[in-house]
Amino acid sequence: MDNGNGQTMTFLTQAGRLKQSFMDNTRNLSFRQLTDLSFGFFGVQIAYALQSANVSRIFSTLGADPHSLSYFWILPPLMGMIVQPIVGVASDRTWCRLGRRIPYLIVGAIVAVLVLCLLPNSGNIGLTASSAMLFGLVMLMLMDTSINTAMQPFKMLVGDMVTERQKTLAYSIQSFLCNAGSIVGFVFPFVLAFIGIENVADEGVIPPTVVFSFYAAAFIIVCCVVYTFVRVKEMPPAEYRAFHGIESKGDGKSSGESNNIVKLLIHAPKTFWTVGLVQFFCWACFLYMWTYLPGAVADNAWGTTNAASAEYQEAGNWVGILYAIQALGSVVWAAIIPRFKNPMVAYVTSLLIGAVGFISLFFVKDQYIMMLSLLLIGPAWAAMLALPFTFLTNALEGTPNMGAYLGLFNCTICLPQIIAALLGGAVLNIVGGSQPAMMIVAGSLLICGALAVRLIKK
Repeated sequence: MDNGNGQTMTFLTQAGRLKQSFMDNTRNLSFRQLTDLSFGFFGVQIAYALQSANVSRIFSTLGADPHSLSYFWILPPLMGMIVQPIVGVASDRTWCRLGRRIPYLIVGAIVAVLVLCLLPNSGNIGLTASSAMLFGLVMLMLMDTSINTAMQPFKMLVGDMVTERQKTLAYSIQSFLCNAGSIVGFVFPFVLAFIGIENVADEGVIPPTVVFSFYAAAFIIVCCVVYTFVRVKEMPPAEYRAFHGIESKGDGKSSGESNNIVKLLIHAPKTFWTVGLVQFFCWACFLYMWTYLPGAVADNAWGTTNAASAEYQEAGNWVGILYAIQALGSVVWAAIIPRFKNPMVAYVTSLLIGAVGFISLFFVKDQYIMMLSLLLIGPAWAAMLALPFTFLTNALEGTPNMGAYLGLFNCTICLPQIIAALLGGAVLNIVGGSQPAMMIVAGSLLICGALAVRLIKK
């Protein structure tokens, strides 16, 4: 009798597995569909890359002191920490004809296009130096608000519509598109200067190469968002709940759905916090790169720290090329990450390779050898874009609060940047005011991040 029951149970278990396997196979998306989900990230990332490569350059041109440069970088993560949780919570509860996440993408893109046309003109509209910096700060705040509003839906779409077995691939595709967009954004000023667009301007005025690059990014964002709107169709509520195994309360809402952020944090899975610790070190590291790499390159390779000089502007263009090399390394490494059998090993390996790249920048004086350093930083960036969201969305499978948690998780990206920005001037003083030395600080933070990966529990 016991033996018969055991056989019956074994049969039922196998049947359940076969059924689940069949359901997973029918829900698997094609490579084209996975790419469509994240394609708009390409356009948004062009704008983000232009901002990353040119904010320090823009405000240095407007007259900012190097010791206060990091303070201008507080706004981007601060706006992300405010906006993305709001977008996450709100979109979890949004079901309309346009979709669940896409309405927020459209709104964010519209504002981003307007601001991309205004920010690089901060010094070109006849304002005093202080007024130009204030205008630039307001535009930077609006730009980050809009980019964060447009960027978050793409992360959520993967969490919403992709099976657990495909998520590493899906986020790697997103990482690929992100870095491809970065390459385009980073090289825009260099290419425009190469074809003859003026790369210098009057003191306090942003060069035309930067201005026209921002205009081009605005146009590309429009094209990418239109493509996403046409190609991506989100699941209706009932299908979404069935896909994720979420019970309905009978009133059309999901059981366990909440917009209480404190309650969500209390019940967050351990993965949320352990991956967040790794994120802290990684994003503080990259904040220092974005802030001080232009000055480090100008100092090491061009021998100048004078932001008004033609040499500094030339170094600024070269920084765009270096960032493009980093993005190229990220593109290649994003294709390698899914081949690792253990994603933890992929994470640690990627961060340690990046740390070597950062530390080497302190010693390199040749602008072309710097390309190798940035190539080594690429794997760290690729891992940061793909693996944290793979770990987290797998841990959140079955919760109706996916968007809210992804929005809150963005705080593990934003908060370390805010802290690093607040401490940037003090750290710069500790290393003797040397912007190249800040690359050693950045590399050390990445090593700490690699050590913290062992705390992650899948």
